[in-house]
Amino acid sequence: MPSMRKKSDLPSKICPVCERPFVWRKKWQRCWDEVRFCSVKCKAMRNKAQSD
Repeated sequence: MPSMRKKSDLPSKICPVCERPFVWRKKWQRCWDEVRFCSVKCKAMRNKAQSD
């Protein structure tokens, strides 16, 4: 069985909306390169800002 990785060892990105760092999640395992926002709320705020 593989050993657990520390959270500090996981890759991270900076959210372009809130400018906070967020780390890799298991549900993003297959699409990590395409993930740009830390949450659905930030994604909605980005879309709202572009349409104004």
